[in-house]
Amino acid sequence: MTANNNKSFPAFGFVKKKWFIISVSVVLVVLLVGLIWGLSVRGAMLDKAVGKVKQKLKDDYQLNFEVGDYQFSGLTSVDFNRIKVVPDSAEQLAAIDKFEVSVKVFPLLFGDIRIANMELVNADISLVKKDSTSNYDFLFRKKVDKDSTDKKEDVRTLAERVDHLFQQVFDKVPTNMSLENVSLSYTDSSSTQEVHIPKGEIDNGDYNIDVFLNDQEAKWNFAGNVNPGKQTLSVKVSTENKGVEVPFIAQKYGLHVSFNELSFHLDDVSRKGKDYLQVVGGWDTKNLKVFHRRLSLEPVLLPAGAADGGILISENTAELMPGTKVKVKDFEFEPHAKFTRKPKKILGLAVHTGSFKAQHFFDALPVGLFENLDGIQVDGNIQYDMDFEVDLDDPDNLSFSSKIDDSQLKVVKWGKADIAALNGPFVYEAFEDSVKMRDIMLDATNPNFTPLNQIAPILKKTVLNTEDPFFYKHNGFELEAFQLSLVTNIKEKKFKRGASTISMQLVKNLYLNRNKTMMRKFEEILMVWLMEQSKQVSKDRLFEIYLNVIEWGKNVYGIAEASKYYFGKTPAELTIGESLYLSSIIPRPKTGLSSFDYTGHLKPWVLKHFNTYGYIMTKMDQLHDENVPANYGFYQVQLQPNLRPPRPAGVVDTSASSESIHDMADEMDREEELRKKLLEKLFGKQPQQEEN
Repeated sequence: MTANNNKSFPAFGFVKKKWFIISVSVVLVVLLVGLIWGLSVRGAMLDKAVGKVKQKLKDDYQLNFEVGDYQFSGLTSVDFNRIKVVPDSAEQLAAIDKFEVSVKVFPLLFGDIRIANMELVNADISLVKKDSTSNYDFLFRKKVDKDSTDKKEDVRTLAERVDHLFQQVFDKVPTNMSLENVSLSYTDSSSTQEVHIPKGEIDNGDYNIDVFLNDQEAKWNFAGNVNPGKQTLSVKVSTENKGVEVPFIAQKYGLHVSFNELSFHLDDVSRKGKDYLQVVGGWDTKNLKVFHRRLSLEPVLLPAGAADGGILISENTAELMPGTKVKVKDFEFEPHAKFTRKPKKILGLAVHTGSFKAQHFFDALPVGLFENLDGIQVDGNIQYDMDFEVDLDDPDNLSFSSKIDDSQLKVVKWGKADIAALNGPFVYEAFEDSVKMRDIMLDATNPNFTPLNQIAPILKKTVLNTEDPFFYKHNGFELEAFQLSLVTNIKEKKFKRGASTISMQLVKNLYLNRNKTMMRKFEEILMVWLMEQSKQVSKDRLFEIYLNVIEWGKNVYGIAEASKYYFGKTPAELTIGESLYLSSIIPRPKTGLSSFDYTGHLKPWVLKHFNTYGYIMTKMDQLHDENVPANYGFYQVQLQPNLRPPRPAGVVDTSASSESIHDMADEMDREEELRKKLLEKLFGKQPQQEEN
């Protein structure tokens, strides 16, 4: 019995081996038959695919795709010759003598198309813009949805969408590529720019390609590695031609960019299910120069800068990874940023620097950008903490906090703007836009210079309440006003309100140009911070300078000139009504005369300002020693006869257009919104009836 059982094992093994051989043979035969059938019909399949591409380009983008001939040149390689792409009613977009592409076999078995090799010979891509039309308009044209009833809502998570984008991009990046005589040009009514690659290769992911601008006017070298399978990338772009700008973007966007070296690396794309994606990488640059008129009037030069870290993307959020760092010279910080798209669009930003050497920060400022701070020397450590969060659909509930520990900071030497010099006599240069009007001497040699103690107290109160109620309490910045400014600007989707304190206005008038750029605002903030923190100039002196230099009308500067111009008085003789009027026109000095009618009295729409700020001063007990007529002196204000407009002939007279008056009224409404918040800070919420 035992012997018979032992003899059955070899027979059983032979049977299994036989069936295995048969099964493998059948599979091979099926694959071979399929391959033979595929090879026999692939020409027809290619014709059909090319036809579909032509039709799609025509229907969706109004592009005419022409090809001289095409055929399979290998198992998975297709060779196209004499390609042309021409938009409807526009000049030719592209012409290519030869385009050969092959896909990877193994992914293709699972329906995944990944490019393995690519060859491009004599390719000319020409972007042409004439007047308001171009041959690349299709890139910005929205695709028409022919059957909206079949349209399905995209329910993919944010992580899935970004993951899909990475896959789409890297699937189209070849492991090996050969480029020969490839050009890209841009032509508009003023100029033509062309970048040209005589010869370039990607060899198993490694590349080192020279790119020439305008017939070797400049050369950039692109070197690095790309791995489509692992989805990693490194690139270093360098040039020996100093100051040569990156082409195309200046004409299109007004953005001028040049650099000596720029590097980028994408190190890892990690997936954890469909709801989580982590992208890790960084960049660094040498002598990066950027110019745009909205950024600054002068080019921004960054000698060296780097950033390393990553982005975390989940179902509905994208945020910087903890530990993401930005470094410029010796100054380093870790920014925090997070965007949530559902259920609400919430943007959050934060910076928590920890303690660092203050001089490192000033050394890191772009060279020549903040001219007034050039050469400044400071001592001590500082620490800055900022938190910001806003629902973009409901900005009224914006949250913002900003704190700085600068108790150790000392200004050892001022830069070009010597703040300490404000304590003595100096010359103020009055400008109207970019035109210098005249010099104003800030000392007793100027008969119009008025010391603070010779200005009517009521004028000082009205100016403080309208312009900066907490001037003597804050350190140059009013958080509530700044927060309201952010809310207003987000609602308007543009820079509408600046939230300037008296300190900020003073710095702007004394040291800065009048152009509204991001860098000028940043310089203003830095200078105000240093001026207030150093305490080298007293608040009284700052207020005195302010009242003697601000504009109060066309070529009217300082309180002495304003008092005489409008009312024929000295600053000490001003009444409550005259003071409220003068404070009301500080934001719009050149439109001041439009507040008066032909009788010399104020127009009714100015009364709102009087009641609002008169009420504030009453609540603050600032009027107990003042003679307060009805409506805070509104009806007692009279303009000098020689400035009054002529009697209207059947129409309402005004020195300003109806549009200007509407803008001024809107501005007053925004000011009142701010003051209501400040009132709540001072006194708590008041009944509406009492406020009215």
